[in-house]
Amino acid sequence: MSTYWQQLEQELPHWLEESRKTAAKGAVATYIPGLANAPRDALCISLLGTQGEQAHAGDCGFKFTMQSISKVFSLLLALLDSGEAKVFEKVGMEPTGDDFNSILKLELVDPGKPFNPFINAGAIAIASLIEGQSPREKAERMLEFVRTLADDDTLMWNEHVYESEKATAHRNRSLAYFLKDNGILEDDVEPTLDVYFRQCAIEVNTTQLARMALVLANHGCDPVTGRCFIPRHYVQIVNSFMVTCGMYNASGEFAIHVGIPAKSGVSGGILALIPGQMGIGLVGPSLNEKGNSVAGVQLLAALSERYDWSIF
Repeated sequence: MSTYWQQLEQELPHWLEESRKTAAKGAVATYIPGLANAPRDALCISLLGTQGEQAHAGDCGFKFTMQSISKVFSLLLALLDSGEAKVFEKVGMEPTGDDFNSILKLELVDPGKPFNPFINAGAIAIASLIEGQSPREKAERMLEFVRTLADDDTLMWNEHVYESEKATAHRNRSLAYFLKDNGILEDDVEPTLDVYFRQCAIEVNTTQLARMALVLANHGCDPVTGRCFIPRHYVQIVNSFMVTCGMYNASGEFAIHVGIPAKSGVSGGILALIPGQMGIGLVGPSLNEKGNSVAGVQLLAALSERYDWSIF
């Protein structure tokens, strides 16, 4: 192991415990009942290098659902299934500056298509582009894709979280019906939402998340097995979206303070990567007002400054 990774492994617990103190400033997401009981102070990070290096710190037995992190992989699968032209006929390529579940721009901006695939409206449109004869087949293809990138066949949906999202997703239904009325969503609303709810409910730990990020850091190829899964151009697309839109409407601030591609979810998870170097999986369920992990963002900012991670 290189001196860099030895130092990282030694110092990581210190940085994690310092960041854990900031969790008290946030709150666990409660609007999805299945997330409401997560421990606010939990914090874990896993780092996996392209040469087989790894470092972990924190509560790494903690499992969580991918939530909006899954949007990275549904976009990749939709690109593989439907192609770039079809995908960007349905969603745009720009950040919104609005909340991730906002309906505002769909109504105000012609032709009413979502600004990007990482807001909820965009992700719902993307879910409709995944191939399959039924919602279950589409969801299973998504699950299998994530399992392949994580190199772990044990990954599964958390049925409790899936059911609680399905029962309470009134805003997402509103978004989907608006997309349907605008002609953006070609499939029926409920079957499409079922795919979306299931992808959000895929349960992971930080090591599995870091393994997926490692494939993206290595331009679509798994450095451990040598297998390539995703065209490099598609990886460039999702990495660009992660920089510009991945941390909701705090993406610009994150780019300045951390400076690496990342995607967060309201379970407190963050997938991040340093291109060509490492994949990062992190979870801290206590969220700030933008929906990002308070301690997780603080930890990534501290590590980026300490180890000069910014790509800019």
